[in-house]
Amino acid sequence: VQLQASGGGLVQSGGSLRLSCAASGFSLDYYAIGWFRQASGKEREGVACLSSDDGNAYYPYYPHHQKGRFTIARGDAKETVYLQMDNLKPEDTAVYYCATDSTGTCYEYDHWEKGTQVTVSS
Repeated sequence: VQLQASGGGLVQSGGSLRLSCAASGFSLDYYAIGWFRQASGKEREGVACLSSDDGNAYYPYYPHHQKGRFTIARGDAKETVYLQMDNLKPEDTAVYYCATDSTGTCYEYDHWEKGTQVTVSS
């Protein structure tokens, strides 16, 4: 299982970024994919998850505090899951990670990739 996150960078407050989580050598059809972030000096927190109902349906979940700024979705290629981030704020600055959950439930992550840096300037 190989995952790679990309799409991070420097953006001004109020701007947007789209992060990609790409799988190599396997299909994400049956996996839940979660996005997490960790800011310097803070604990890692979840920002979105796309669960998989045995590959038949996919359901997005977000923490209550996101307030609609982040959207998780599968790509047309199905080996990629995106995190669209809009109206970014300086407090969104963090390393963003994606992870897979082979149970499809968004509760048991078993593989993580290295992360991509997102920096939001004020």
